[in-house]
Amino acid sequence: MKRKAKIVGAGGYGGCGLMEILSRHPDVEIACLVAKDDINKPVTDVYPHLHGFVDLPILSADAAEAQENFDVVFFSTPDKVGMKLAAGERAKGAKVIDFSGDFRFRELSDYEEYARRISLDPAHSASELLPESVYGLPELGLASVQGANLVGNPGCFAVSVLLGFAPALKAGIVDPLSLIADCKTGVSGAGKKPNPLFHFPARHDHMNAYRLTGHQHVCEVEQNLSTLAGTPAIVTFTSQVVPASRGILSTLYGRLQEGWTREKVVELYRDFYADSVFVKVFDRTAATGLGTAHVRGSNQSFLLVDVDERSGTLRVVSHIDNLMKGQAGSAVQNMNLMFGLPENAGLDQPGSYP
Repeated sequence: MKRKAKIVGAGGYGGCGLMEILSRHPDVEIACLVAKDDINKPVTDVYPHLHGFVDLPILSADAAEAQENFDVVFFSTPDKVGMKLAAGERAKGAKVIDFSGDFRFRELSDYEEYARRISLDPAHSASELLPESVYGLPELGLASVQGANLVGNPGCFAVSVLLGFAPALKAGIVDPLSLIADCKTGVSGAGKKPNPLFHFPARHDHMNAYRLTGHQHVCEVEQNLSTLAGTPAIVTFTSQVVPASRGILSTLYGRLQEGWTREKVVELYRDFYADSVFVKVFDRTAATGLGTAHVRGSNQSFLLVDVDERSGTLRVVSHIDNLMKGQAGSAVQNMNLMFGLPENAGLDQPGSYP
């Protein structure tokens, strides 16, 4: 019998991504869709491409059908939503995966710092659940995700940056205080809600940096890199929007210890990710033209690992699809591990290039 999934926030891009993946998942079926808008409409009125694959109606959170027991509940929702509802789902035995920052931190003080940095109320209405929460980036903590009951799905930029820096920080080959992350994202990273800055005339042929005072993903990036390094890590982080629908390209830099050649660094990265089904490491000599289009629609992360010998700088170019490995794909990967399923179930496909 297939496990039953409930998606809260089904009307957004994250919810749509979950439906696309779970509609082909061999061990899980979508049993309930919840959203704030389009109540009682078929989800195919919102996303016609799901006709014949997901034909459920969208329910309100308080609908009787939404109160049933489910094996897994995804909260593809903004901050502060999951924390209000997660305890109730956990009490009914569901495993919970939250897309926001609500459960990315196990210590209340870390959540409070995160909330203050992005001008959120630092109060957490489900702080009793934080000690059981697990940060959901399996490549950095596979054992902790396996069998977990509550996972905080990582931020999209965080996935890109952490995967790109992790091997170097773990091995101690870069100065953890010298880290620079120059990150570019497609427009879908802003979500589905209309915004004048993202209308076609404003976005076409236009690139810009934003949130220079502090991006919400920096907290989780620095915390996890510090854990890997065993010493505080500081990242100078610049987020930018480019006129593309989806994809993240992060160019990462760090001051490299002497004696580390490009060949040695590439070997280090390949050894680190040898058992990771979704991370591929490329050398600059074999990666001509590598870009975000090659991971589009997939849960893959492509890392171009390089060394600038002249300046003694590590340079990693990290490519992910922000809606897949940066969001819904990671969530399903986490779910698979939580239930002891094959890690790539429902996700074993290449990108959709070109």
